[in-house]
Amino acid sequence: MFDAHRDDPQFGHRLLADEAKDAGQSMCDRAAWAICCENGWWSSFGKKRGKRAKPGPPVHDDLCAYEDKHGVTRHRFTASSTNELWLTDISEHWASEGKLYLCAVKDAYSGRIVGYSIGPRMRASLAVNALENAVAIRGNVQGCKVHSDRGSQFQSRKYQRALKPDF
Repeated sequence: MFDAHRDDPQFGHRLLADEAKDAGQSMCDRAAWAICCENGWWSSFGKKRGKRAKPGPPVHDDLCAYEDKHGVTRHRFTASSTNELWLTDISEHWASEGKLYLCAVKDAYSGRIVGYSIGPRMRASLAVNALENAVAIRGNVQGCKVHSDRGSQFQSRKYQRALKPDF
């Protein structure tokens, strides 16, 4: 649970218990809740807020941004060759079993989906799996830029570590 909280500090006791179960250390929700209370770990999801929270600061520079002649920041999502720029995001889809989340990685040059991951929860591992899937399919992607929004999954340490060895 400590490693999972370090990677994704915004998750609460239920998701941390799921992470512990995935790591081979199953526990009931009450035990996970007690550990979270002792350490002061609270979920950032599900709390009533008066205003919508603003996204945090960017983890790295926005490589797709430029300023036009009027000084307005714009984005250029085009590429001149494959594996030059990838775009990624997570979308929510309703199925008969409940919600499913899809994280897709799109090559800006070809417009094709080069990697994806589907899961029941919107976690950093969903984004990491989609990125790893794209790298496995495309092979040598040295120098490729990956653009995403500032969602917590893309700002997590787990995702940042996945970006460093290959890009």
